[in-house]
Amino acid sequence: MASKKLLELMNRGIARELQVSIQYMWQHVWVTGIRGAVVEGIFKEIAITEMKHAEEIAERLASLGGSPTVKPDTVVVGNDLEEMLRLDEGAEEEAITLYKQTIKVAADEGDTTTRRLFEKILAEEEEHIDTFGKLLVGMIPLSDPEM
Repeated sequence: MASKKLLELMNRGIARELQVSIQYMWQHVWVTGIRGAVVEGIFKEIAITEMKHAEEIAERLASLGGSPTVKPDTVVVGNDLEEMLRLDEGAEEEAITLYKQTIKVAADEGDTTTRRLFEKILAEEEEHIDTFGKLLVGMIPLSDPEM
């Protein structure tokens, strides 16, 4: 039986996964311009991955006797591509911190299945933050004469 603390951490994970899946999907829809055309597919792909994370965590939480939340954390889309990417990078940083904590609690409780699930998700979140970071490095003003 999982502790209340582990179930709460898992529900926090579901809430943030729901948040970013909505956030990234709306960014996919709303992003404009030539840069937007380059990244819109990335937003969509990551949004779908995040929804799968929510599903995986919810299934595990339910199997442990918990009740998965249906409420996402606050969704903030951003006004332009750079702001979107900065928000997304911050969301991934928060997820990485949360999932490292969840992994530790699961390990301390001897819950190997939950630990492994969150290790897998953590690796994917680290890929996402890397992607957003690389896209931010490439932000060159369109008026730059070097382009």
